[in-house]
Amino acid sequence: MCSPNDPQSPIVDYLQGLLERLRGLSHGRLPDYIPELTRANPDWFGICIVTRDGFVYEVGDSGQLFTIQSVSKPLTYGLALECHGEEAVLKRIGVEPSGDAFNAISLKPQSGAPLNPLINAGAIAAVGMVPGQTAEEKAARILRTFSRYAGRELDVDESVYDSESRTGHRNRAIGWMLRNFAVLENDPTAALEAYFRQCAIRVTCRDLALAAATLANGGVNPVTRERAIAEKYVSNVLSVMATCGMYDGSGEWTYRTGLPAKSGVGGGIMAVQPGRLGIAVFSPPLDAQGNSVRGIAACRELAHGLCLHLFDASPRTMPALRLATTRKQVASRQRRTREASAYLRGVGKRIRLKHLHGALMFSTIEPVIRQLMEQSENTDFFILNLRLVQGIDPAAAHLLASTRKKLQLRGRILAFSEAREWWQTLTDAGVDREAFYADDDFALEHGENLLLQQRFPEHEWQAPVALSACSLFSGLSDPQLGQLEPLLAQRRYHRGQTIIAAGQAADELFVLVSGIAMVSIATQEGLARLDAFTSGMTFGEVAFLDRSPRSANVTAVDRVECRILTRQAFGQLERESPDIKIRLLENLALGLSSMVREANRELSVLK
Repeated sequence: MCSPNDPQSPIVDYLQGLLERLRGLSHGRLPDYIPELTRANPDWFGICIVTRDGFVYEVGDSGQLFTIQSVSKPLTYGLALECHGEEAVLKRIGVEPSGDAFNAISLKPQSGAPLNPLINAGAIAAVGMVPGQTAEEKAARILRTFSRYAGRELDVDESVYDSESRTGHRNRAIGWMLRNFAVLENDPTAALEAYFRQCAIRVTCRDLALAAATLANGGVNPVTRERAIAEKYVSNVLSVMATCGMYDGSGEWTYRTGLPAKSGVGGGIMAVQPGRLGIAVFSPPLDAQGNSVRGIAACRELAHGLCLHLFDASPRTMPALRLATTRKQVASRQRRTREASAYLRGVGKRIRLKHLHGALMFSTIEPVIRQLMEQSENTDFFILNLRLVQGIDPAAAHLLASTRKKLQLRGRILAFSEAREWWQTLTDAGVDREAFYADDDFALEHGENLLLQQRFPEHEWQAPVALSACSLFSGLSDPQLGQLEPLLAQRRYHRGQTIIAAGQAADELFVLVSGIAMVSIATQEGLARLDAFTSGMTFGEVAFLDRSPRSANVTAVDRVECRILTRQAFGQLERESPDIKIRLLENLALGLSSMVREANRELSVLK
């Protein structure tokens, strides 16, 4: 799926910053041996990345038309492989780096075969293997193939073709040498003219990035889903791009970027990260090897900045998103009043929880960031759980930090839970410390509180409640409440004070009428929160009912007021008001049943 380029994307921001940093590179010159190419504007500069699933990031002059030139060579080589098979093509075109310039006459001494398909000799030989008796037939087949790579109908710049044909004397000499060695079986004129037309096909930086993404995607255009080359030959094409694509600069290119690539004197460079994405850069001024000066610099920075080098020994990549859910499906353990709970259920999708895993790098975090930006239209609070993350490279860390800042500008929040050792990596990249939470529960609670603050000013959802609003006393009449109230002890606790301690005898049942209380147990890593209560809720009921010792601690989070039903008072109700006791037992049973159902539902989501 191809989505429109989002100017708010942190990835677009990164590309725009790269474009501005490199725009000042002014050395390099326009090629003068093809007169029409000197008409190009030396200030043109575009960068485009297309992911394997067809999402496009582009900045600068990515829509400017220019001629494809030698970037066409690997695509035509793939077409020759499809038409004749690997063995037949290898008999006529080698795959060894030449170490020479693109227009060198590099032929094997014994056979006269070109050393590889990406120098002019090899490219002309590949065009000669494209079916067609005339130059027009060959060129038309090549154009159809290239159009499938680009995902649109391409055409030929006739003035550039005419310029190349009139000045292509060296290429004509190469063509006749290939005919002399029977690499070309017939008069080379048709192959040469088709080759000149192939080089004059007009493309944009976006077209080349889509072609690169097609190769990254096993030969299928990720936008149109149309196959441009058989999958079995993609590895052949990428192999020669990796070893020969940048001519006599191929070795240093691979050392610096680790990406199969092809350049052209029209100013374009196409690079592929197999299985992940395609890159294209366009800028007309060339270096001494015939490669775009800004294009080389941009690709090197992209490979380094986004950690794209193929020979990077990072853990094997897998999709980073393991689980995605919303507050509507998974809530914090902080229990709420009925009104607050009902409101949160209604706006539950405004909080989203995502569990990530594996190694986070550009190719795995990019879809996650894209999703965050798309969902920010109707989401206030995002949580990324990092417990199962095995690694975060610098590119991913900086993109996450940038994404958090972008979301803040939209009034949204990105938080991280269970970051563990990745906390330092992310803070070094610029993520604020306030963005981290010990676990999903605390993060969800904070997000819920933010939503409740919007709906209930001044913490109304935490305001003291009357006995009639407490769940334990639901269904009791006013006379029954009047009869019950004198039996309920009143007790207050300050922040941090223990209300219940694990191991205590369970002789009291607590009803929280004001404040927040937290349930926790001691673990080797410290305290683990199990539950939290707000006004109107009951706690301590399980141990109270089965007379077992308390199994957890309950602590006042802030100032807390409780009404307490002792076991003695409970027995008095049995003697004097059995109808009230029966109603209390029914409410306790309903509350415990609801808790079990909610826990089962959340477990099914987290599976």
